[in-house]
Amino acid sequence: MFYELRRYSINAGQMDEWVKFMEETIIPFQVSKGMVIAGSFRGEDDTTYVWMRRFASEAERERLYEAVYQTEEWKNDIGPRVARMMSPDVEITRVVPTPRSVVS
Repeated sequence: MFYELRRYSINAGQMDEWVKFMEETIIPFQVSKGMVIAGSFRGEDDTTYVWMRRFASEAERERLYEAVYQTEEWKNDIGPRVARMMSPDVEITRVVPTPRSVVS
């Protein structure tokens, strides 16, 4: 099992709209496709957004990426809205919980 820690730079003045979009659209959509969302956070600087997704294996990650990002809904509706609200510079880090982690 591993987590994907994703860090985004949200365009100035759009954090409230971004959080609402994540919580009302993106997260429910991805969960409906089987994604496990472990956390969602906004930075104190009002331009940083971080979230974590959990995967049982690389094969599951590949399957879920396809199930989410290859849909017409993502390509035609969600994806373009994402591109308008955030910088294309996305930082993705894979992390594996240590034995005493509460998220393992």
